[in-house]
Amino acid sequence: MSKGTVVAIFIGSDKNVPLFEVDEINAVSGKGLVGDRYFNRIGTYSSQINPGRQVTLIELETIEALKRDLNIELGLGESRRNIVTHGIALNHLIGKRFLVGTILMLGTRLCEPCGYLESTTYKGVRRALEHRGGLNAQILKDGILNKGDSLIIID
Repeated sequence: MSKGTVVAIFIGSDKNVPLFEVDEINAVSGKGLVGDRYFNRIGTYSSQINPGRQVTLIELETIEALKRDLNIELGLGESRRNIVTHGIALNHLIGKRFLVGTILMLGTRLCEPCGYLESTTYKGVRRALEHRGGLNAQILKDGILNKGDSLIIID
């Protein structure tokens, strides 16, 4: 059984604003993270009916590799992903159910970087994060998400 850890949690109250860190947050099935732009249906992709975009995750290892290999210092919140994890390969979670603390999620697709990310951070970050920009996920069971929670693959 693979296991990871939640290193940080971020939400943005509106599109085109910096994300801010929280220690805990309510995750609601069918909606997302309470207070986040996508929960409130005002995110860039909110017009697209897609339950698989309720929450996004990225690996701390990816952010560290950007700095080490490409000299790109991307802050954890600058990734524009909701959950920063450590110790688990997120690309392998597509089509898999997993628990983050007590919250049941389903990995739906890779979270490829967009042009907006590059426009607010570093030239080349979009290409550097191709196929390792994180994971989109659907929340299947509500709960409270906490910094430090375990991430465990179910199937």
